Amino acid sequence: MFKSLKTMTALLLGSAVTLAAQADYSKHPDAKALIDELVASEVATQAQLAQWFASASQQKSILEAIARPAEKTKTWAEYSRIFLTGDRIDKGVGFWREHADTLARAEAEYGVPAAMIVAIIGVETRYGRNMGSYRVIDALSTLAFDYPPRSAFFRKELAEFIRLTQEQKQDPLALKGSYAGAMGYGQFMPSSFRAYAVDYDGDAIADIWANPVDAIGSVANYFARHGWQTGQPVTLRVRVSADHDAALLNTNLKPDVTVANARAAGFEPVTSLPDAEMVTLYQLEGDHGAEFWAGTQNYYVITRYNRSRMYALAAWQLSQKIEQAYQAGN
Repeated sequence: MFKSLKTMTALLLGSAVTLAAQADYSKHPDAKALIDELVASEVATQAQLAQWFASASQQKSILEAIARPAEKTKTWAEYSRIFLTGDRIDKGVGFWREHADTLARAEAEYGVPAAMIVAIIGVETRYGRNMGSYRVIDALSTLAFDYPPRSAFFRKELAEFIRLTQEQKQDPLALKGSYAGAMGYGQFMPSSFRAYAVDYDGDAIADIWANPVDAIGSVANYFARHGWQTGQPVTLRVRVSADHDAALLNTNLKPDVTVANARAAGFEPVTSLPDAEMVTLYQLEGDHGAEFWAGTQNYYVITRYNRSRMYALAAWQLSQKIEQAYQAGN
């Protein structure tokens, strides 16, 4: 089954590349429908939209990249080494010191630790040093019109992108981001930008591309709006009994079992948690074999930013290392 699905996906992508490599996206049937939708809602004129989509170009490297994300090709041991580096920790401390007042304000207003905000920006863009080199309109058009497995999702994001450029008075052909169309310091998808980006310095523009103050406020707002619980743990190592119930592992990102029931099933958190606390149990392959973890509501919130267990653990561990280094230097 898996082999057949891989073959089918490869055929679909191959066909898309062959048919659309030189395509004028403004003439793509799905693009024409999207243009009509945006014109009807008075986002832009028919002529503007046709010109923007005609200027968009398919990026084969994007189709290749989205088929092999690091979260699906690496073990936790390999993945963690990408992010938990001395350089990323040191630069995180520097970013914190440079923006200490803004981070303190965001922590006080949103309840999200400064270290967590810094870590997210560090994981996403190395503190603004690498925000992506693809034109966002190229990335989203490629995925909306030439990547059948997730075309509906990226078509929605493309529409949101056009809307936000008009709201923020940005040139749709100029903005750059990741291969998936994520933008700015915190790599917000267009729909997330429109829902959670904030003007945090009072200049009437929510600028996550060039303004770290707005980026800090926006990341904090995203976490708060998704249910971050101030002062609560994120994830804990657990000890497992020989007869632990493996069926409880890696089931949901959202906490789905009480600590009491987890303990009864052979999973004992190394740090005490209330019996009624809900957690999600997961297993990853570390440098020394299997690691067992329990994630809380705050762990789930991180996965709302990126739906990956390894991403959430890496971001949290980076935040801890940055905080330790920051406190040691103050």
